[in-house]
Amino acid sequence: MSLSMTLWVLNLAQAALMVLAAPLLAGIIQKCKARLQNRRGAPILQPYRNLLKLFGKEALLAENASWIFRTTPYVLFTTTALAASVVPVFLVDLPSALIADVIAMAALLALARFWLALAGMDIGTAFGGMGASREMTFSAMAEPAMLMSMFVMSLGAHSTNLSTMVQHALHLDHLLPSVAFALAALLMVAIAENGRIPIDNPSTHLELTMIHEAMILEYSGRHLALIEWASQIKLLLFATLIISLFVPWGIAESPAIQPVLAALVFWFGKVVLLAVALAVLETGLAKIRLFQVPEYLSTAFVLAFLGMLVHYILEVGA
Repeated sequence: MSLSMTLWVLNLAQAALMVLAAPLLAGIIQKCKARLQNRRGAPILQPYRNLLKLFGKEALLAENASWIFRTTPYVLFTTTALAASVVPVFLVDLPSALIADVIAMAALLALARFWLALAGMDIGTAFGGMGASREMTFSAMAEPAMLMSMFVMSLGAHSTNLSTMVQHALHLDHLLPSVAFALAALLMVAIAENGRIPIDNPSTHLELTMIHEAMILEYSGRHLALIEWASQIKLLLFATLIISLFVPWGIAESPAIQPVLAALVFWFGKVVLLAVALAVLETGLAKIRLFQVPEYLSTAFVLAFLGMLVHYILEVGA
């Protein structure tokens, strides 16, 4: 097999891994939270069973549902999977590196959010409109914080390409102050973007506090399965993004078998550690009030902005 063919196969395998392993991450988090709460909990593979059960059920639609409501699950899943496919997982020099741009990834996630908000308002229910309004309001603060933290990392790499940024981070011999600020900001944004505690609780349907769940209450069957799967892919996307940019040690720089297998093991171990940390965080914290979410996201943006200032004041020319 030629080198170019090998790289394309690894590229497709990396994209498939992000899609197929996403429910496993959700299962690990649920299992860890159950153990921390002195419960037995469901098996780690339970999210796969839930998806299979939903795919086997009929999708019921409201009489006034338009084509937007019907196509949103497919658009949401496709755009999220495309965004996840450009994030380096176990190899940095892949054919998709040409399009693996931070701005393109953020645009795909924004497109998915836009369609989901439209679907939430399409049926005309109070919950859907409320959830869409909250989602767009908070995303207007979360996206600038995420992009600012990414731009801090791109300053040292002189590129917004994810593969270039990962290669630059891989050869850093010490932790820079600007990188620490960007890491803190991205961690806060990742929690908010995925609707985790303390911003939102994905396991509740309390109408006074829910954001994401309010927009998908009218979905069922395969449509709900695609939406749940997309949210799991998004969680793994942010986990992999944090790992690749801030703790990239172990990622392969050549398509040889041994480095790629070792990179897979390192990536899986780091993902499990992040899952355990998230489970501990969600077990120890309570959900904050809805009106405190803007303060939370503003803090994330300020941290990322401080990272940019620190880069120019302390690190440029040092």
